Amino acid sequence: MKDRKGILLAGGSGTRLMPLTSSVNKHLLPIYDKPMIFYSLSILMLAGINEILIITRKEDLSLFNDLLGDGSRFGINLSYEVQDNPNGIAEAFLIGEKFIGKSDVCLMLGDNIFYGPDLETKLVQSSMKNHSTVFSYGVHDPERFGICEIDNDKRVISLEEKPVKPKSNLAVTGLYFYDSNAPQIAKNIKPSNRGELEITDVNIEYMKSQNLYSEVLDKSYMWIDAGTQESFLVA
Repeated sequence: MKDRKGILLAGGSGTRLMPLTSSVNKHLLPIYDKPMIFYSLSILMLAGINEILIITRKEDLSLFNDLLGDGSRFGINLSYEVQDNPNGIAEAFLIGEKFIGKSDVCLMLGDNIFYGPDLETKLVQSSMKNHSTVFSYGVHDPERFGICEIDNDKRVISLEEKPVKPKSNLAVTGLYFYDSNAPQIAKNIKPSNRGELEITDVNIEYMKSQNLYSEVLDKSYMWIDAGTQESFLVA
């Protein structure tokens, strides 16, 4: 298997889940019988990734450390870094640049939950491929999401953030597999109008080099962005 490390983003202020998150990091909220972060952590583990960096807020660092420690009891190696301000998903590559080193990297958003048949196979295959991969999922309201359009080879040919006239219904989920160039690409993109380093801009750079593909999850799978009141209840 290729040398690939994982980054799990577990920061943010959880504004969409207020008042649940007034005093608790959303990734520590319970989904059925375990904290939310266990689900995203398990996805990285299923992909065969055992070196994982968790990025969170300074005030939550000790909570995650108490819960997960160094990861040894799960058979993995966990380390931690702080994201001082919510400056965008792509900032994870700048914070984790030293951790990534020359390895390929999988970025996972801590509030995304996946479930379905043979998911482990898809994850392992994506982790081993020589190109970058985003996981996508068909939605009925594509204007709410970052949307990708793919060709017959599943190569991404267009990306739009919350398009007025979507070219497809494939929402880009919070699971991304990249090569070791991700930190350098993140360094070269500019903050968006909302002052954040957007992951869509990183994906666009990979798409321009024809090195971005999509693993499409059909309706036999479930993808939940558990960061809103409604989706949290669904989860």
